[in-house]
Amino acid sequence: MYDELTEVDIQKMQAEIDHRVRVLRPQLIEEVQTARAFGDLSENFEYKCAKQAKNRNESRIRYLERMIRTAKVIQVPQTQENTVGLFDKVTVFNEMVNKEMVLRIVTTLRQDALKGLISKESPVGKALMGHRAGDRVRVDVGPDTHYFMEIRSIEKGEDDASLDISAY
Repeated sequence: MYDELTEVDIQKMQAEIDHRVRVLRPQLIEEVQTARAFGDLSENFEYKCAKQAKNRNESRIRYLERMIRTAKVIQVPQTQENTVGLFDKVTVFNEMVNKEMVLRIVTTLRQDALKGLISKESPVGKALMGHRAGDRVRVDVGPDTHYFMEIRSIEKGEDDASLDISAY
């Protein structure tokens, strides 16, 4: 499956790769060499930590490069003024927990449920996309499990690059 990402997502990932390759990689290599000089590697905690940090950095670089390579670049579609679209803030009433929430529909790379950033590919995102204020939508979370949300209001948004890309 290809991740649908915007041009801004690709630019943010490329900027992170550049930073990790040009700034972090040399620093981490130097830290590994410094820690290695401390002596016996079997009991050298600093060396193990430095190697882990270097490996995490390399792993993140590979992950971002793979995301860019396999991404399907999309244009942010122009939706009707009164329907939910990508980057819109949506106030919903979740009937299951009897609570009103403010959610923002984003691409997969920028999702963070704890901050109310919901992927357009998630069950909630799929249920909300294209609907209007006042609609009651069904959120399917499993073959036999679902709940309902009522869309209270929609605030149109745009891909302004203010949202960070997620760590993994």
